[in-house]
Formats: sequence, C-alpha cells, structure tokens
Amino acid sequence: MFLLAGLGNPGAKYALNRHNVGFMAVDAIAEKNKFPLFRQRFAGLMCRGKIESEDVILFKPSSYMNNSGQPLAAVVNFFKLSLSNVWVIHDDLDIELGHVRVKTGGGAGGHNGLKSIDSHIGSDYSRLRIGIGRPPRDTDVSNYVLSDFKSNDLLWLDNLIPEIGGTMPFLLNADPQAFCNNIVSSMRSIFPELKTNE
Repeated sequence: MFLLAGLGNPGAKYALNRHNVGFMAVDAIAEKNKFPLFRQRFAGLMCRGKIESEDVILFKPSSYMNNSGQPLAAVVNFFKLSLSNVWVIHDDLDIELGHVRVKTGGGAGGHNGLKSIDSHIGSDYSRLRIGIGRPPRDTDVSNYVLSDFKSNDLLWLDNLIPEIGGTMPFLLNADPQAFCNNIVSSMRSIFPELKTNE
C-alpha cells in the first residue's frame, strides 16, 4: 500500500496559492485514476483506490502547512506503512516552473510542511517536488508562496498538474526517471527548452 500525501493549507482562501500545489496534484491523481470522493479522516481528507494494481491512499491534511506532520503520521501509523511507500507532494522554490524532481530523504530545505513531517515520522520518505520558482529579489518569500498563481502561470500549471495525475504509475513502479521524463516530454510543447530531470 502506498500513501500519496499532498501539502497545502485548508480552505478556499488558500486554494490557488503556490504553496497549495501539492493539494492540486493529489486532486488530479484522484480524478485521473477515478478514486472515490475524499472523506474526513485522520484530521484530513482521505480516499483510497487503485493505480493500476497498487492500493493507494490519497491524503490532504486539514491542518495548516506547518502542522502537516501530525495528521500524516496518524495515517502512517494506523496503516503500518513503510516510509519507503510514503510520497509527499509539495511545492519547491528551488525548482524552475514547469519542472518536477523526485528524491528520497534529505533535509526540509526551509519548507515548514516538511519540517513538521520530519519531526513526526523522520525524513526517510520520498518527495515529489513541484517547481514554483523563486520570487523576484525584493519579494518576501512567505508572501510569494502564500499568493495565488498568476494568470500567466496557468498555461504550464493546467498542463503539468493533470500530467502528474496520469503519470503516477511510473513512480509507484519505482521508475522516477521515466516519471520525470514523461512529464518533460509532455511539457515541451509549452517550454521547448525543458530538459530531462536528471
């Protein structure tokens, strides 16, 4: 069984924030793979379904970002999940727009959601990092991640998020390079300069 947990802040006020791209991705995974409706459970929204032959839990904590770890830990502990089967999907300032990266373990990189998760389950889970780019030099980082995507972001965002939803079998089959390369191939129609995520 896999857990795919998206990070974000709850409520309509934050729905289109850059910081909520993890929630957007989990919603796309649910839609693309025909999961049932999300239900309130473990202080979050959860549903279960299949991606190809794999049993998968989708989860969005209902706590604010900096308290994501406690509800996520409750899911991990209840289902006795190995951290090797836990994926956290989140925004990343250090990755360019339209790019994704995957990694297992490592530091939180200043991301408050990851800091909270690390404090509750350790850091040996895997991460799907969605690039939101860095703000202009004089822009406060907190204001940037807690502001909505701009209209000119929607071209790449509205293509990338569904592509993540439909490409998840590669991640679950332990082929992250194929996952990244398939996304890049799809996104090249928007960003011809995109290279494979090495």
